[in-house]
Amino acid sequence: MNLIDFFDRTASRHPGRTCVTGVARTWTYREMSDFATRVGNGLKAFGVVRETKCAVLSRNDPLSFGAFLGILKAQGAWVPVHTGNGAAENLHLLEFFDVEILFYGSEFEEFARHAKARVPAIRQFICLDSAGHFAPCVLDWAERQSGEPIRLEWDPDAMCMLRGTGGTTGLPKGVMNTNRNFETTLANFLARLRFDAPPVYLAAAPLSHAAGVFAWVCIAFEGTMVIHRRFDAQQVLQAIGEQRVSMLYLPPTAIYTLMSQPNARRFDYSSLRHFLYGAAPTASAKLREAVQLFGNVMTQCYGQTEVPTSVASLTPEEHLDAHGNIDEKRLLSCGRPSPFVRVELMDHGGRIVDRGNIGEIVVQGGLVMKGYYKNAEATAEVSWHGWHHTGDLAYQDDDGYMYIVDRAKDMIITGGFNVYPLEVEQVILSHPSVQDCAVVGVPDEKWGEAIKAVVELKPGYTVDRATLVALCKQKIGSIKAPKSVDFVDRMPRSAVGKVMRKEVRKRYWEGQDRQVS
Repeated sequence: MNLIDFFDRTASRHPGRTCVTGVARTWTYREMSDFATRVGNGLKAFGVVRETKCAVLSRNDPLSFGAFLGILKAQGAWVPVHTGNGAAENLHLLEFFDVEILFYGSEFEEFARHAKARVPAIRQFICLDSAGHFAPCVLDWAERQSGEPIRLEWDPDAMCMLRGTGGTTGLPKGVMNTNRNFETTLANFLARLRFDAPPVYLAAAPLSHAAGVFAWVCIAFEGTMVIHRRFDAQQVLQAIGEQRVSMLYLPPTAIYTLMSQPNARRFDYSSLRHFLYGAAPTASAKLREAVQLFGNVMTQCYGQTEVPTSVASLTPEEHLDAHGNIDEKRLLSCGRPSPFVRVELMDHGGRIVDRGNIGEIVVQGGLVMKGYYKNAEATAEVSWHGWHHTGDLAYQDDDGYMYIVDRAKDMIITGGFNVYPLEVEQVILSHPSVQDCAVVGVPDEKWGEAIKAVVELKPGYTVDRATLVALCKQKIGSIKAPKSVDFVDRMPRSAVGKVMRKEVRKRYWEGQDRQVS
């Protein structure tokens, strides 16, 4: 199926069911389908054809999601532009990705002016919530377009989404995701998730990233989306009970923020069936706390933009042992490979390693991207031996669960020993005073690299350096314990809330002749 087919199927089966509810309006599937069809016909009238790049710059909003649907109906490729990025990065993205149509929220009118001057390839601007200086309001414009249904042939290898990735190490690369990629993603989730009624999905994380993928999971399950314009911990906690939310996705940092709210235990979470998490490693101590707070609903999803979201998963039941208790070891796992994807662990020579040995997670099948846009060299770099290489090092136990030890490029070599920062971070994050941390290697004459922990504390909490170092020595030994600890008010995070370990590391290597990678 094409990605848009999942929406069309649900709209045809349940036209009167609520599709999306936002701050100002609720849309049924019938209403959203009509709006998306008119947007699609309007885009076709503008000359949008197969894989024409159409960007959306907006905070979470039903209209921005409707624009995405319309792009798919016109056979275009959706280019999500994240509102948390800097203007220069987003302008580069629009230019490099050859964007021809830009939908934007009125709060980004000034950015649209810059884009009009900087990116001449953009032929049409459409404002989502009002008329702009040189753009029609999408509702008024869509009303004037044809409502004639659009029928598309199956086109599995057509690019339906072009997403930026790798912004923490330079300008983003463009990941070309196809209809086949998302068909495989949704098949994996349909096989692994369980609901006793059509889900209600709370979209509080940016729809321009992983939350947007889970919106399609909700649609494939014939559910309803509750859209929050941005993440607000109190609003999320309150909405779960009031809106009877059964499905929620947040990155780990946002989950930690929810759990740190003083009134977190006062809300009703009984409607939750799947609290999805992923996009960054989650500390086992924090995960245990989440299970105790929200119930047995935590659901880990492992993947990348290049292999969307569903390489492996850890269901709520798999967080528990045979006796119904939290399985402490398995909390460290990213799950078992999904049913509709080939996953192995590979050494540097291209050999599949035996279970129990560390290798790089590699992937084959319909989940793997078409490639990096206009970057054959980067595509080749991640496609050695006929597999997509994730860059994540892991081992697999006898039951098939994978345990990521770290990113291959983040490994610290100290005194001849290999140390994986994630293992040290897990220990530090287990301390009740710690909100977040990043462990990096820093220059050291004796050790080559010395282990440093950079720590953000919970508001109102304290802990001294010696206590954290002693905790690490007790849990994982003196070799892996930090030689130093720095405290910061706030960790550097990406636009979607990931702690940027490379940014933390960079400050300690400035002016050094040798940069250990």
